[in-house]
Amino acid sequence: MACQSKALTLLLSILLVSFCKPSNGAGIAIYWGQDGGEGSLADTCNTRNFQFVNVAFLSSFGNGQTPVLNLAGHCDPSAGSYSLSSADDAAQVATYIWNNFLGGQSSSRPLGDAVLDGVDFDIEAGAGQFWDDLARALNGI
Repeated sequence: MACQSKALTLLLSILLVSFCKPSNGAGIAIYWGQDGGEGSLADTCNTRNFQFVNVAFLSSFGNGQTPVLNLAGHCDPSAGSYSLSSADDAAQVATYIWNNFLGGQSSSRPLGDAVLDGVDFDIEAGAGQFWDDLARALNGI
């Protein structure tokens, strides 16, 4: 009986501590930007419920197109096209992504001075050519 009482006390103590400890997202990732009712990006990040917040999606890029950020219900809802026509095209897209979303500089950064810490390629259509060139170009900047 005493053993059960100690175990119950320990379990309740652990449970109490778990309520007091702030969350750090514990590896949870979400996509943000495809539902206008999800709140702002800052609100989502400030909840600390997620370790990773993927901003989705660049819906158009490559073949000389200026990349388009599609944030559905937030702004710029559009369907797009994406493909890469050459290694040079991939390098141009990489430079755009670096300057507008990662550590580079541009006067037209769509997220202001926020600096993203990575890129998730969600390639669902089109030919598979030159994606490796895009990744290498981003890695080399």
